[in-house]
Amino acid sequence: MIRAVTRFARRRPAFVLVIWLVIAAAGFTVGNGVFARMTTTVGAIPGSESQQGAKAIGDAKLSPPVINAVISGRPTTDPAFRSAVTGAVTQLRGIDGVLNVNDPFGPKAPVASDSRAVLVGVELAHNGDLLADKVQKELTGITGATVVVSGGPLTDREFNNQATSDTRRAEIISAPLLLLLLLLVFMSLIAAGLPLLIALVGVGGTFTALLVMSFFTDVSIYSIQVTTMLAIGLGVDYALLMVSRFREERAEIADPAEALARASEKAGRTIVFSGLTVAVSLVSLVAFADPFLRSIGVAGAAVVLIDMLAAITLLPALLQLLRNKIKPARGGRRERGRIFASVARGVQRMPALTVFLVLIGLIVAGLSLTGLRLDTSNPKSLPADSATRQLTEALRQHFPEQAGPSAITVAARTSPDSPELAELQRQIAAVPGVAAVNPGRSGGGLTVLQATPEHPTSSPDTARAVRDIRDLEAPFTVQVTGDAARLVDYKQELRDRLPIVGGIVLLATFVLLLAFTRSVLIPLKALITNLLSLVAALGVVVWVFQDGHLTGLLGAEQQDGIDLTVPVVVGAIAFGLATDYEIFVLSRIRERRLAGAGPDQSVREGLQRSGGIVTAAALLLAVTFAGFMTGGFAPIKEVGLGLVLAVLIDAVIVRMLLVPATMTLLGRAAWWAPRFLGGRPLGSPAPPADSEPEMVTAARR
Repeated sequence: MIRAVTRFARRRPAFVLVIWLVIAAAGFTVGNGVFARMTTTVGAIPGSESQQGAKAIGDAKLSPPVINAVISGRPTTDPAFRSAVTGAVTQLRGIDGVLNVNDPFGPKAPVASDSRAVLVGVELAHNGDLLADKVQKELTGITGATVVVSGGPLTDREFNNQATSDTRRAEIISAPLLLLLLLLVFMSLIAAGLPLLIALVGVGGTFTALLVMSFFTDVSIYSIQVTTMLAIGLGVDYALLMVSRFREERAEIADPAEALARASEKAGRTIVFSGLTVAVSLVSLVAFADPFLRSIGVAGAAVVLIDMLAAITLLPALLQLLRNKIKPARGGRRERGRIFASVARGVQRMPALTVFLVLIGLIVAGLSLTGLRLDTSNPKSLPADSATRQLTEALRQHFPEQAGPSAITVAARTSPDSPELAELQRQIAAVPGVAAVNPGRSGGGLTVLQATPEHPTSSPDTARAVRDIRDLEAPFTVQVTGDAARLVDYKQELRDRLPIVGGIVLLATFVLLLAFTRSVLIPLKALITNLLSLVAALGVVVWVFQDGHLTGLLGAEQQDGIDLTVPVVVGAIAFGLATDYEIFVLSRIRERRLAGAGPDQSVREGLQRSGGIVTAAALLLAVTFAGFMTGGFAPIKEVGLGLVLAVLIDAVIVRMLLVPATMTLLGRAAWWAPRFLGGRPLGSPAPPADSEPEMVTAARR
């Protein structure tokens, strides 16, 4: 199959090129429409109690969008200040679509701690941008005072704009760095440009895949960043592998056409298996109910497959057209990769000690993961100069009682004057971790209670308070919602679904690696080492962002916890990429085994031939992911750091040290498989140089 596809691309290069140009053009024109269809919802579990409660409150119109403004800078007793604020409030009440504006000087208005600020809350009939802009313009037009405005649709738009600007910034920063590194790798502008072209096609395919998906389900605005990272990174990775293999074959074969045929077939097989493993790892996310994770799973898998198909069709077509302009690799086979061969030789002299030291290092790096706290996205996730963040700081300065953790919202199916509701309110107030309970709006047979927690949303005490409130008995339906309740439901979703997702990924990866290597122990080893590198990367993310170490170097701040989606997203992507590099290395080790080399020799020569590619690919991918760490949104920074660490740990430490050490310890047993899988008896010699597993032979027929 792979041979037929690559052969067609080489024979019809112009046709293949036109098809991919159309796909890319569609992605960057029509596909851009996806930005208007995305949502900011993250971490919501459809069907959960928190989601049902939020829907019930929304349907009853008991939680209208609210824009808040802190107006400060002058004493609240200043007549001119009071007149300016009162005039603005009067104008706001006259805007069509404004439901209510509180009296900032009334007896029920919150009082600033320094008597130099007032708080204005504007309730809106809907989330329309035009209405929000009118309200914002009126508030910011108050002269002689400092006004900070945010909330409701303004906050939603700010999160959307931050996500979009972060993506564009990352692409602007990453592209020239990638080109520079590729120039250093290939020492040729044409060869260096091919991986970027594949990455560009992948990004266009990302937009198209997300647009199509948006017609069937919600697509999170933040999924565009993650899938764009993947599109660029994997596009460069696969193109690097193919172009490098072609240059290597050109150094051995005089005829460029024959060199391309061998390169596209051998590298193509590696790319296909690699793409399938990464796609399987990502598509497993559809087992979660969270639309964000689902969109990452489906769109991410689609992007991986697009990059994979482009690498085995568009690249051979381009190489066919440019085959005489791509220079052969410098030096002979024995000269290239000598450093990696020396490293492998050194590791093979003391494999047990190497395994012990690497395992200790990975475990120590992952220790912080034991203290992981999940948290929801909040204003602290945004840059310090964002209006939403500034409003939070202004509230903390002038109205500290308004700047605490978000309330635990209780939706009760009863009237506000019900004696049973009063009893429920008393019981909620007695729950440990609840500071106060205040009655909210009522209507449509529904009454809302707002319980103020004593601890942050991510605190175990707040989660316990949510569960305790849900355990209270009442003669009417009670649903607990709010950020803390949503976090409790999300954690429960992880506990319920993570074993299923993990089982799918591990089993699918094992089967694919079994088919690729015809070995039982190598896939098992790969699963264990992949998990270790993932734990180490996530542990460092917790150590940095949650524990507050080195955040200043990253232009970030310490967070109350790690964003609730980060561990799953980083886990799925990093595990797939780890298997990606495993296949890169194993493909060359397997070639040497098929050529008759012994176990240790095949490992050394395999690393010699793949070490440079894996290292270069990891560096390029790390640069791509690091570009997203330059943005201002904390969860994306966390994802970026996690993936940078996972890629570097896996490619440099695991693949270059742990893999040769473990395979040396296993010896010939590493290649054992049952006879019904086409395996060879333990201790049997390597197969003849011209033989291949039956699976490959059958595929070629």
